[in-house]
Amino acid sequence: MPDCVTAEIRVLRVNGCEAAWSLDEVAVEEPLEIRLGCGDSPRIYSSISVTMRTPGHDRELAAGFLFTERVVQSASDLESIEPWGGLDENGFRNIVKVNLRPGLSIDARRLERHFYTTSSCGVCGKAGLDSIRVDTERLAVAETIPRNLVHQLPQRLRAAQEGFAHTGGLHATALFDSAGQIIVMREDVGRHNAMDKAIGHTVLNSSDSPAVALVSGRASFELIQKVAVARIPVLAAVGAPSSLALRLADECGVTLIGFLRDARFNVYTHPGRIGGLAC
Repeated sequence: MPDCVTAEIRVLRVNGCEAAWSLDEVAVEEPLEIRLGCGDSPRIYSSISVTMRTPGHDRELAAGFLFTERVVQSASDLESIEPWGGLDENGFRNIVKVNLRPGLSIDARRLERHFYTTSSCGVCGKAGLDSIRVDTERLAVAETIPRNLVHQLPQRLRAAQEGFAHTGGLHATALFDSAGQIIVMREDVGRHNAMDKAIGHTVLNSSDSPAVALVSGRASFELIQKVAVARIPVLAAVGAPSSLALRLADECGVTLIGFLRDARFNVYTHPGRIGGLAC
């Protein structure tokens, strides 16, 4: 069974003129509320986000969200992350309580992201246009990644996508080292959640920054922003990039690859990190 949560349902399968009932699996989508506790005892808790996600790896999701929003800078800023409250009618615990270390000073403007977000949008509901962009330092061009290794990444991601194999309905993010080995792979109904879970894993486990992030869908603005904050120099996507993703990748020094499939890919920004290109 996959690490993420799936549900078994009855479905009427239609094939030409024939129809028959059978069992199938779908990805579970449930809300997760992140409550942030600041200050010394007694702490004051604020609800800073409700996101629609696939249950599982909720601690990583909360850590990755807070890290990529620049609310926290490292795992040392997080005193604890724990589920809170009772189970809902479907048997899920949908609140996590995050305690920041005593004495930590945070940027209150980052908490303006007090919103509900769907599983398809990672910036919906932000307080204003000025709160969408997170300031990051431009990434310097580091070691190159061989072109033939880039071609191999989608197959390695797909082989690890156990949840997708069961449901066909989950996005995935895999973080790779410079040798093309998967550091962590996470799946979720939301592409931004899958990225936050993967980055949250590296934050909580004090992992070195990965060399490549690969996403199973398109490359959007919020995904570029998250890899830039996490200091991941290459973002590769099976699908297409958006115009805003291209602009942000160029500004942040991120190498953006799109349409990585069928032994082909496009490099949109900073191609110098991909070795073996004749251009």
